[in-house]
Amino acid sequence: MPNSNFYSNGKLLITGEYLVLDGALALALPTKHGQSLVVSPNSTDFIDWKSYDENHEVWFKDTFFKEDIDNPKKHKHNSTSQTLLDILHIAKQLNPDFNLTHLAVETHLTFPRNWGLGTSSTLINNIAQWAQVDPYELLKLTFGGSGYDIACAQHNSAISYRLTETERLINTVDFNPEFKDNLFFVYLNQKQNSRDAIKAYRDHSKNLTQDIQAISSITQSIMDCHNLSEFETLINKHETIMSAVLKTQPVKDRLFPDFSGTVKSLGAWGGDFVLVTAKENPSTYFKAKGFETVISYSKIIL
Repeated sequence: MPNSNFYSNGKLLITGEYLVLDGALALALPTKHGQSLVVSPNSTDFIDWKSYDENHEVWFKDTFFKEDIDNPKKHKHNSTSQTLLDILHIAKQLNPDFNLTHLAVETHLTFPRNWGLGTSSTLINNIAQWAQVDPYELLKLTFGGSGYDIACAQHNSAISYRLTETERLINTVDFNPEFKDNLFFVYLNQKQNSRDAIKAYRDHSKNLTQDIQAISSITQSIMDCHNLSEFETLINKHETIMSAVLKTQPVKDRLFPDFSGTVKSLGAWGGDFVLVTAKENPSTYFKAKGFETVISYSKIIL
């Protein structure tokens, strides 16, 4: 059996965070960073698994026997092994013909694990390709979430994403703003747990119909936007709405009140990346405040 190679793009959710779960139209961008998975045959009766970080160093390794995958709760495993076994177990349930013995498996990230660009979603999409199962179903039965990150894993251009009661609407978008040289992504030095953030959102969400309509309208306007000042106005409106929904102070008010451009939270509020607008590279400002990772739009977006 020859080696099998799979690759999935990382993601950044530009609009619609949280409300995408309830039907809001969202704009999502796949990144130049992602994760690959390589499956090779070997002579063992188990899976020899190694995961490599962006520096090509092993950050996780384990061996999994058939009985581990058939009954992942039977033995005590560390949390990473347990999560992986649960995913493989469910993939095997979705496709009973999925072979999981006599294999060496390697995963390779091209971005730091703590960046929140889709360590989990790229893994789910790669395993789903390998197992020949529906990645959205595998996601639903493991990590949960809206699935926009799976769509980004599979697309090489910007997408609009919307869930309805009966279907998943995914469209490629020609999002190539004339002002992209004024857009930057800043890492907030902490990884946000998406599952915890979604639970907190669910715990205090109210009737969101008007908010969903407003965010969907903003998303559409952002996709059609041609100048920076209009884009900044739309971002600020989005932050105001989500601040009220989440009962959380906007990130600019909390961390960067003296910044001259706009700042928008992305994905799970409180961690990962923020999107900022600036007339020129704002690295000096953010690094002075302890935020070393400032990446231009063109460097990170596919």
